[in-house]
Amino acid sequence: MTVHTRPADFASVDANASLIWLLGQPHLEEYLSFVARKVVGGDAIPPFQLAEEWRAANDHYYALEQAEAGDADRIKTRALPKALTTLADEVRADRYYQAVFDALPTTIEMVEIDRLVMWQGQVADRFAALRGAMLGRTPSPDALFRFCLPLQRDLPPVSIRRLSADHYQFVSDATDFGAQVPQFLPDGLLETLKATGPLTAALTIPIGFGANFLSAIRSDNRILLHNGYHRAYALRALGIRYAPCIVQTVTRRDELKYAADPRVTGDPAFYFRADRPPLLRDFFDPKLAKRLQVLPIQTVVDIQVSVTSCSSTTLMPQHSG
Repeated sequence: MTVHTRPADFASVDANASLIWLLGQPHLEEYLSFVARKVVGGDAIPPFQLAEEWRAANDHYYALEQAEAGDADRIKTRALPKALTTLADEVRADRYYQAVFDALPTTIEMVEIDRLVMWQGQVADRFAALRGAMLGRTPSPDALFRFCLPLQRDLPPVSIRRLSADHYQFVSDATDFGAQVPQFLPDGLLETLKATGPLTAALTIPIGFGANFLSAIRSDNRILLHNGYHRAYALRALGIRYAPCIVQTVTRRDELKYAADPRVTGDPAFYFRADRPPLLRDFFDPKLAKRLQVLPIQTVVDIQVSVTSCSSTTLMPQHSG
């Protein structure tokens, strides 16, 4: 069984989306490829022009390394207000929370947005702005908490395609859409399946969405934003400085591998040791952030099933004389 999750391009120019891309960050070839394939008219933009603006942003980051060295280590946090204790307890009791945050020390606290370290270098700003407009500039503490750590969400539609007898595709607009850990169907549900004979097991591949929480990873004095980039961007755009956030604390590399995205675990020193890593406020720096008009992008989960059955013979053990 083969499962692939990948973004797919759909060239419907009528549904263009706006994306903020951080220039000057690794990797240049990723930026050039993205513009050529997914930006409206991007294939007509000379790569030299794109590389020039990327280099200018990279030079600006170098200047920030001198002027703001260690700023990521000065991020501030606050204890969650006591009035939000009941809401926090409800989040901790949620089954998705318990499934995701099950191994490392975890807290819910108010985190300064501006100094959050980022591993994701792009956000859909119009989508984020729509979410922020629903919250408003002066939300109540309860409303802000539920915005950052909701227990319910409106799920986007999912289309299912059967390409052949053993080839399926699941498609959604959501970026957190994907295949989850394969599981065996409980024995009590085997009788609900259509079968040509008695069943002993059924292996399932759950397809769905990620836990919808604003969450981060703390290592020493730094906090890296792990999930919830659009909400964090929306809050910063509204002028909100602190947000309720689930924070996991890691103290060694193996813990980071368990909690973080592979892009982070592949180069942890860049995010947790560099003098001036990318910070969330960089999305609002015109020398670093560039707005791109992109073609609609959807997430495709591609599943191909291959089952092999054979007969085997148990060899008799040989006896030494």
